Amino acid sequence: MLTPLIDQFSNALTPRRLTAHAALIAIALWSVFAWDYSTLGLLDRNGLLKGTDFLHFYTIGTLAREHRFAELYDIRAQAKLAGERVPEAKGLIYLPLYGPQVALLFAPLAGLPYGTALAVWMLINAALYAICCGIVWRECRALKRARVPVILAALAFPAFFHLLTWGQTSGIALLCFTLMFLAFQHGRNFFAGLAFGLLFFKPQLGLAGFVIFLLAREWRVLIGATITAVGQLAIAWPIVGPETMRRYLLSGAQIPQTIRLLEPKLYQLHSLKGFWELLIPWPILSAILFGISTVIALAIGFRVWQYSRSLALRFSALLLTTVLVSPHLTIYDLVLLAPMFLLLTDWAVKFPNGSSSMRVLLYLCFVLPLAGPLARWTHVQLTVIMMFALLLVIEKTVRTADWKAAH
Repeated sequence: MLTPLIDQFSNALTPRRLTAHAALIAIALWSVFAWDYSTLGLLDRNGLLKGTDFLHFYTIGTLAREHRFAELYDIRAQAKLAGERVPEAKGLIYLPLYGPQVALLFAPLAGLPYGTALAVWMLINAALYAICCGIVWRECRALKRARVPVILAALAFPAFFHLLTWGQTSGIALLCFTLMFLAFQHGRNFFAGLAFGLLFFKPQLGLAGFVIFLLAREWRVLIGATITAVGQLAIAWPIVGPETMRRYLLSGAQIPQTIRLLEPKLYQLHSLKGFWELLIPWPILSAILFGISTVIALAIGFRVWQYSRSLALRFSALLLTTVLVSPHLTIYDLVLLAPMFLLLTDWAVKFPNGSSSMRVLLYLCFVLPLAGPLARWTHVQLTVIMMFALLLVIEKTVRTADWKAAH
């Protein structure tokens, strides 16, 4: 029954309309950004600290710069330091869960005034995003002549807007996945593993990949990942000392008890865990449903990775599964899906027959993060539903290709 409607919607998504939609969204988002950040000082027009999450990285970078490693996992010490260095941030508290290697990474920026450091970090994030999109776009032959629409779409992606607004580290994670894709594209699975292991600074983003690669017996990938994951700690250990490393490991063990403090606004979450917690008010039931849906998503992601001959489909399924099963995934982390949008759009252009559902779901996954705040009243995060549906469509595409090959 839905097929005619899907086909009609798909046919309405002409290149001209999509370009116009991207231009309008980009203008709206960055006009809001410019207006919000056009105030004098470090507070935006809502009275919030500019680059709110960047404050935490700035603080731990300061501790690393001053060799105060014993305070890297001391909430009170960090809150006090943040208030001293950035008076406008007084009262903001962050859970110290990042590894010491992240503190060392931000130590150079901590030598600058907060406003200057934030501006530099925004430029770095923007550059990483542009580089990653450019790398993947170069591999999309069907989109070679669509330079302007691709640039507009990249600027219109809501996750990129939130990445810069929050001052988060998801741009680094996007670079890790992009390097993985490039390595897989050239048949260098070990190097793909090295890139995958760099995600250890945000281990929740490696959960899906670890399970899928383990089930698929991608030993070269897993060996490479182990080297760079352990290597991060090996580099940090002699600098910060064993006691700091012990506190870091203890902080990871306490995540199940502190996870709620990381997620004060459930409508900003875009994973299966956030979806069920927002929809179901009973923690035990939502946890059970999260577990069941996670197993299903991982099974679908594994099947696509194992049986598809197309790296575009395999890698897109990997990215979707990564986002869906992550125990903690906020709207800015959706920037990881940027390669997926390019790869699947390229696929849909190459194979227009039978790709109507994919085209429609791609469009909805792209624009629905804009409607995310509505979930605070509806208690339904639509992006999660559409991402799961898109994962199913990819799996169906793989199954159809297998059936045609067999007959």
